[in-house]
Formats: sequence, structure tokens, C-alpha cells
Amino acid sequence: MPFTTALSGLNAASNNLAVTGNNIANANTVGFKKSRSEFADVYAASLGGVSSITPGAGVKVANVAQQFNQGNLQFTDNNLDLAISGEGFFTLAKSPTETNDLSYTRSGEFKLNKEGYLVNNQGKALLVYRPNTTKVEDGFSTGVTTPVQINTLTGLPSATDTVNMQLNLDAQDDITPSTLPFDPEDSNTYNSQTSTTVYDTLGSPHILTTYFVKLDPVTAPNPGTSEWLVYHYMSEPATPNTRTAVPVTSGTLGGTTPESAKLTFDSGGKLTDPIDGKFGLSSYVITPPTGAADVEIDTINFFGTTQVQQKFSVNGMTQNGLPAGRLTGIDIDDEGVIFARFSNGGSQTMGKVALTRFANNNGLAKLGDTSWGQSANSGEPIPGQAGANNFGAIQAGALESSNVDLSAQLVNLIVAQQHYQANAQTITTENSIMQTILQIR
Repeated sequence: MPFTTALSGLNAASNNLAVTGNNIANANTVGFKKSRSEFADVYAASLGGVSSITPGAGVKVANVAQQFNQGNLQFTDNNLDLAISGEGFFTLAKSPTETNDLSYTRSGEFKLNKEGYLVNNQGKALLVYRPNTTKVEDGFSTGVTTPVQINTLTGLPSATDTVNMQLNLDAQDDITPSTLPFDPEDSNTYNSQTSTTVYDTLGSPHILTTYFVKLDPVTAPNPGTSEWLVYHYMSEPATPNTRTAVPVTSGTLGGTTPESAKLTFDSGGKLTDPIDGKFGLSSYVITPPTGAADVEIDTINFFGTTQVQQKFSVNGMTQNGLPAGRLTGIDIDDEGVIFARFSNGGSQTMGKVALTRFANNNGLAKLGDTSWGQSANSGEPIPGQAGANNFGAIQAGALESSNVDLSAQLVNLIVAQQHYQANAQTITTENSIMQTILQIR
């Protein structure tokens, strides 16, 4: 009996040494979780139970339990490296086309494969929640996960439909004589002009030029106000001097040909009509045809424009169109939202990283490659999003280090070695006793 007791101790110590050695071997493995050997004593059972004077029958390994406490975050230069600070696992599919075979990991070493899918070193695809639209504020379909594929070729163009201008019109400008009809070719018929580039549905640029003509305050309907006519013309970059009038279709109209907009300012230089500063333009037909739809600028917004005693200036000029672009980078925020950035200045929401947690992490099946699978002991997977419902935040450009403390493991190695040697000594001692008994005559 003492031999078997000592042998069980050797087996337990050997297991402890193996577990400690595995921890040390994986000290630099990203997302690795250390383990510990857990032991239980053994007693020989009988129908009468265990007597109070019965010695134990040794020890057995009750469990090799992984410790899922947080590892330190190490920052990298790769935006596709991800780390979870808090609860949760990244959700992986076996491949971009096999999305029902799931595994879970804390290792966030992701990269793009040749098809543009975000995968780990084993080719498993990171699963995300699909965006409802290209805008973050429209949310995500959290009930459906899908691999994320980044378009590595082009960013889609977007046609301009809104132009915002914040200007100052010089209150001291001369009045344009009413005897001179407006002519964009004659600078004597207008006071100021400015241009901006707008885009059609194919991403091709067009030049929108806006002209400002100051009217005589005497003719203004209300004393103490000033009025300006605003004309809009479109031209092509290749032929900038060939201009096409784009009449105003909504807002306060100027009543001239081509139809102009009218801006009215009070005595303090504040825009009072239209109060919201908005006008609509008619369609611009592209000539020669390129296959793109007509340029439809629904809103020209002058809100914030002033008329004070300073030279004409453009204080703000924006438009919401984009040319075609190429991929320049990928950003992931702390909520796991993935954005693709393009050289045209645009960005596209690609998805939101799907996280999963379990009621019992220690019940997860160990799959290797720093990943785990669901088991009967882990409970059902609980899907979620970073930063919500007890899920941790996601840190892009960082990796979670192994949670192995080398100093503690080296101490444990010494303890396990002593444990092994002590049990070996038990066998030696028992052997000496047996030899003494055998030598009795």
C-alpha cells in the first residue's frame, strides 16, 4: 500500500511539473491563460465507510484548471491587433465560408488574407455584427454574425447633394449698376465669386462657381437692410471657362435670368432671409455624357454668412460628395466598430466585433491554438458587444499578453520538484523496510 500511495504522489507531482512547464513555455504566447493542478486525496472505501484510523491511499489530480484573469496589454504598431480589456472572447469561424463551426479566443493577432477577410494566424475568420447601413448611428444587426471582408481596392464614390458656405460679403463693396446685366465673363457685373469642387455619381469632379452681386440698398423693401443676388454656374475641369447656369429652384429667389438666389442682411450684418440660409438648385446635365446621373444639388446652405465691413472671405466651405478612392487604413474603436478609410477622405463601416462570454469559463473545452470551444460544462454562449452588459472594451493596436507570472512559476517549479523528490524518497524508504523484512531468518 505505501508503494501505491507514493506512486500516486509521483504522478501528481509529475502532473504539477508538466502544468508548470507548460505555463513557462507559453509565457510569451498572446492570449494564453495559465493553468494550475488541483489535487484531491484518496481513501479506500468499504461498506462500513472509512475508519477514523484508516490511512489515505494517496492523491489524485482532480482538475487542471485554467485561470482566466486579465493579462497585461502590450501596444503594437498594427491597427488590426486587438485586445479585450475585461470579460469576453473574440468569436471565430473555422473559415470565412464555414461560419457554423465556432471557437473563441483572447488572442487578437488578426490580419487580412488574400480575399480581404480579417483572420487569425490559423486562418479562422473574425466574426462581426453586420452594419444596418454605412452609418454607425443606424446600428448593427446584433442577431447575425458574419466574417468581415475589407474592400482592398476602391472606396465607392458619393454624389454631392449638399454644399455649405459660410462667407463674409464686404459691406463697403460698390453697388453693381443695374444697367449692367450679370455676366460671369465680365467681372464688372459682380462683386465677388468663389468656387468648389462637387462630384457626380461616378465620382467625377465638376466645378461649382458662385457669384455675388450687391444691390442698391435704396431699392431694398425694408429700410436698414442690404440685399445680394447669388448666381450659380457649373463647369468641367477640362474646360473651366465654359460655364452652364444652374438656376435656383427653392428659397428666396432673385427674380433674374438665370434665376438667382437673394440674400438679405439686417443692419447688423446678420442674414435674415432666408432665415435658414438654404436654397435648392436645378439639375446640371453633364456634357458630354459620361454615364453618370445628373448632378443634383438639393441644398446650398449659406447659414452663418455675414455682411460686415471686412473684405470678402470664405470662412467655411464643405460639400458631402466623394470621388473614388483606395484603401489607406483600417480603424477599430473601443466599441469594436471597424472602419475602412479611403484616400478620398471617406470611410465605410464594415461591422462591429462580436464578443462572447460564458457562465463558466473553466468549463470551456481546450482546443489548442489559444482557443476554446463550448462544452456542456461551460454553459450556453452569451453574445454581446464591447463595453455593454459586462463585456470588456476593445483596444486596437494592442495585444493581451499571457497572464503567466514567471517568478511565481519558477517558485512553483521548485515546490513541485521537492514534492516529486519527497515521494521518490517514500518509495526508497519503503523499499529499505521491505529488504529488512526479507533478510529476517
